[in-house]
Amino acid sequence: MTSGTELAPPVQSILAAAAERAAAGQDRERAPLDVDARSFLDAVAQTEQDGRVPVIAEVKPTSPTTDGTREDDPAELAEAMVAGGATAISVLTEPTHFGGSPDALRQVREAVDVPVLRKDFILEEASLDVVESDLVLLIARFVDNLDELVGAARERGFQPLVEVHDRDELADALEAGATLIGVNNRDLAKLEVDLGTFESVAPHARRLCRLDESSGGTERPDPDDVTLIAESGISAPSDVRRMRDAGADALLVGSAIMDHGGDGDSDVTANTRRLVEAVEPTATTETRTQT
Repeated sequence: MTSGTELAPPVQSILAAAAERAAAGQDRERAPLDVDARSFLDAVAQTEQDGRVPVIAEVKPTSPTTDGTREDDPAELAEAMVAGGATAISVLTEPTHFGGSPDALRQVREAVDVPVLRKDFILEEASLDVVESDLVLLIARFVDNLDELVGAARERGFQPLVEVHDRDELADALEAGATLIGVNNRDLAKLEVDLGTFESVAPHARRLCRLDESSGGTERPDPDDVTLIAESGISAPSDVRRMRDAGADALLVGSAIMDHGGDGDSDVTANTRRLVEAVEPTATTETRTQT
């Protein structure tokens, strides 16, 4: 783990539940998976070619930071998100605090033809083998053997998405060989969201990649191979444009699409479409990737 900052009580509870599942063997299958993954990078490229913003839309029944629960069929939700232009789908498989399940992910992956991300709190290698997906989330803050988990995920055919929150975690992710990096705007110590987090962390990604052994660093990915994903706090087209201008190649959006509280629009197709069509009026992909 990269940070000694105390975590918010709900996050502590989530991690305790994950550790209990791992200790009980609930996250294990008899043999490592061999996944034939759909390419996330190809999906992103196609989305941009079509003139849309790459969005990973999240099937999230509930969470500790949202009000209410959506009990819709997960496959139908995913299909509606894809109809709205989602580049990929994220599915929560954590059962206790997010209402997710491996079965929900299986249903979603069978129903759609876009890449599917498994979002959970994975603490050990065996937990990778619960269910097939195209991408798998690894949270840098919660694991000590990040490089081993990244390697184990790739051996199984997964595309690992490593989540970070600050520059130190970003450095850890790059040193582990991660090329898909999500910057979470939510501080897990306070559960507060600040879009400025991505703006402050993202510029360092490609600079840190350029560190080599002669300067005391370890071998890291080529800067051009790093894909940055902005996570949390994105609820309006203006937020989309802000994150894209800050260097986001894609965005992961959950609550703003699901609308758990019912205060906005519960139409996930329309909610997805208004974000993927929030094409920035001035910035281009070329200018975004320059650092």
